[in-house]
Amino acid sequence: MAPEKNLQAFLELEIVGSRVVIGDGPERERLQARYPNVLWLGRLPHGELPAFYDAADVFVFPSRTDTFGLVMLEAMACGCPVAAFPVAGPMQVVTPGVSGALHEDLHTACFAALRLDRELVRQQALKRSWRTIAEQLAATLVPIGSGDHQLV
Repeated sequence: MAPEKNLQAFLELEIVGSRVVIGDGPERERLQARYPNVLWLGRLPHGELPAFYDAADVFVFPSRTDTFGLVMLEAMACGCPVAAFPVAGPMQVVTPGVSGALHEDLHTACFAALRLDRELVRQQALKRSWRTIAEQLAATLVPIGSGDHQLV
């Protein structure tokens, strides 16, 4: 939890339901004191996270500066739709209207994400698996010395 994660945008949302924050960092103590109505779980073993993604209605990703945000793919792989700002990282990961919702108003993004089909969210994430990405990369490779691509 660092300032660049922009957690305050999530913590200030006026939504019905529980807000859960998992993780730790330099901002945790300050934010936890300011937002006591949030469930603060701290750092958890990576293997425990899927249960939380599965139980969540929406995974809110409030950062405006993360370059990719692997955590969004993790949530999507559990069928949890993502709500985020329309900025570089989320725009590379989220398929709007399918695996999540992107909007300048995070509240609007949350409610749009709630309407998504969790199985379709999961299917979108599976398109980004390590195996799929490796197969796509291998399909684009050209052997050295073949055709017009000769090693000099």
